[in-house]
Amino acid sequence: MKRRRPRRPAPTTPAGLPELAASRYHPWFSDLQGLSLWRMLTRLPALITTALRWSWKASPRDTVLTIGLNVAAGAFSAVVLTAVVGILQGLFAEGPTPQRLQAALPSLLLAGAAMVTRAALRSAAIWAQGRLTPMVERAVEVELVSLTTATRLEAFDDSDWCDQIHRARTLGTYEAGRITGHAADIATELVSLLAVATVVTVLHPVLLPLLALTVAPVGWAAVRSARMRYERMRALSTSNRLLYMYTHAMTERDSAAELRAYAMRPMLLEEFARISDHVRDALLAVVSRQSGLRAVGDVLGGIATLATYAALVALLLAGLMPLAVAGAAYLALGQGKAALDRLMSAVNSCYESGLYLSDLLEAFTEARRRTPATTAGTKPEPLEKLRVKGVSFAYPGAQTNALTDVTITVGRGQVVALVGENGSGKSTLATLISGLYAPDAGTITWNGTDITDLDPTGLHARIGLIRQQYQQWPFSAERNITMAAPEDTDPDRLQRALRLSGGDQVVADLALGLNTPLDTRFKDGEDLSGGQRQRIAAARGLYPHADLVIADEPTAALDARAEERLFATFQAAAEGAAVLLITHRLASTRTADWIYVLDHGRVVEQGTHTDLIATGGLYAELYGIQAAAYNGGAVHRRPEEVP
Repeated sequence: MKRRRPRRPAPTTPAGLPELAASRYHPWFSDLQGLSLWRMLTRLPALITTALRWSWKASPRDTVLTIGLNVAAGAFSAVVLTAVVGILQGLFAEGPTPQRLQAALPSLLLAGAAMVTRAALRSAAIWAQGRLTPMVERAVEVELVSLTTATRLEAFDDSDWCDQIHRARTLGTYEAGRITGHAADIATELVSLLAVATVVTVLHPVLLPLLALTVAPVGWAAVRSARMRYERMRALSTSNRLLYMYTHAMTERDSAAELRAYAMRPMLLEEFARISDHVRDALLAVVSRQSGLRAVGDVLGGIATLATYAALVALLLAGLMPLAVAGAAYLALGQGKAALDRLMSAVNSCYESGLYLSDLLEAFTEARRRTPATTAGTKPEPLEKLRVKGVSFAYPGAQTNALTDVTITVGRGQVVALVGENGSGKSTLATLISGLYAPDAGTITWNGTDITDLDPTGLHARIGLIRQQYQQWPFSAERNITMAAPEDTDPDRLQRALRLSGGDQVVADLALGLNTPLDTRFKDGEDLSGGQRQRIAAARGLYPHADLVIADEPTAALDARAEERLFATFQAAAEGAAVLLITHRLASTRTADWIYVLDHGRVVEQGTHTDLIATGGLYAELYGIQAAAYNGGAVHRRPEEVP
């Protein structure tokens, strides 16, 4: 028995917007959002280590070059500072001017050489970092799509999951590519700062803590500001996802015709403006708070800077520091403050990227949790009997079951039909049988073995699925049928699938035949009618030459002749396999070996066509309605269906 998922309370809709309540946060988020400046600094090594692992995976060479060249550039910054201090000491020394210039000349030459070398190293580091960033983004995106395509299908019915994936694929992948660069900047400035700290400490120990005080308020304000923006962006996940979907609907071909036919433009623009206004206002509110924080940080930092230089003047006036040393200290303090500013900026950027990186890691963790176990299952044998026993299932977040205590049996050589009104659970049951959903309760067995214990790839290879919601990919007609690369295509199976489905007639009308792209957005691409698409979908389901063919409303868009041909195909296919047929057209179920009637997720009737007609239940009622419609007779409805 499968453990039933706990029900979640229905989400609320704040501010009249089609948003869900705030998503449940990953532990990383609640942890990171409350970090103080000091705690944030202590977490940087873990963030940087994670980023470096991705960078190393993407390109070991460019990772070494990015870090190494930046650190070397920082080291030469220290050389420049040391040389400049030497220049000042030489110029302010006792003696005639020519002698002082001569004393400063070696330091001057050293400073010039160090500046040129630093510039060259910095340029090389930017080159390496520019190469590394897109490679890290690619590695992260590959990992993301690798995980999301392996998760259970029901994950995509969960709004929280959709929000997680949206955050991961937008800001998460982008920031993952940037965080290594921020780490390199931190390393560079730490080396520079180490040199400054050494010089300042040698000149006078009291200057070092004063130097640290000049940037601490600015760093505090920057961290708080970054956390504010992240919190707001996290809360706006659903709104931003809605904006993305509205933009897609208003700019893509798939929805262009319907948008115009139903005059949807004013309504969509109004909805888009309403949601985007909400996002804008929320972000503007954050900007106001950020500006206030930064102003406080800048004022406090300015006061600390003034105090530092006042202390330097006081030391000079008190005779505790010679003029040459004071000049060097003034320069070192300026260099140190600049290095500290850059360091705090790099730390803050790394911290902010780390917040979004946590979203990415959260999505990875959740995807792995939602992925079936990778342990090798039993290889499925040719199907003799498939049995669904006591199966119940509810979609994530739903308050009622889509299926409740369903039991059916499908045997080799049989055509078994599932019938019922819309929403009765037919397609959901077909999806469970095909292994795309896992039941909450009950079992689905293949020759007596639970399908969860079977190798998923082997199971899917033995099932031909003709889905009601057929996806037409921007591939050639051939790949839309075989779903494989040309070199992996079996020509005999392809021709068989085309012949049985009527897809051969569709391909014959295409300008490039099987090589025609089925998307008019690409060169030589063609679009298909609804009936043509359904034949291609049927060919896709028949191509595997499977033990079980699941046909979910396979003839909804077909004309009468094509429909008759396809149903004859299913009868022929049942001679060597089993066919599970889901259809509203009950005339096609008369020759089925067995019929299950579903109503509100339950099996309410079963038997042959003759038995069910004689019973006079729901099946007989639905059949009578369709027969009357075809014969031009009156259509009898249930009382609750009368308008």
